[in-house]
Amino acid sequence: MQTATIEIRNVTGTEAALGWAGGHTLVVDRPVGRAGGLGLGFNGAQLLGLTIGGCFANDLRYVADQEGVKIQDISITVDLTLQGDPIIATDAVIRVSVEMADGADGTDLIRRTSAISMAMNSLNRGIAVRLQG
Repeated sequence: MQTATIEIRNVTGTEAALGWAGGHTLVVDRPVGRAGGLGLGFNGAQLLGLTIGGCFANDLRYVADQEGVKIQDISITVDLTLQGDPIIATDAVIRVSVEMADGADGTDLIRRTSAISMAMNSLNRGIAVRLQG
């Protein structure tokens, strides 16, 4: 079992937050005028979409590497549907295009990646999120 630990802290003098894992950081905020937001960073919906699409992009590279093939270009768009009160994500549609370095069709690589993609499979299986202390 592996554990990834992500830290989030308030950015002094703002109502935004700084998130980090290892040596990587990003800013989390709300849109300008929403609950003190200054638009300094990504909101939660954007981060969720980035998680889905970014994970899939990385997983495409893992699968290609395992199979000894090279990817020339990746294009991913994630459309996240939000609704309700409280607002929740109710659907995510991911559109993926892969251009292989040798000109081969990337459709099968995309299909194999969807079978192992961590974020996609975690969400589809209903990851438990527990609040502690």
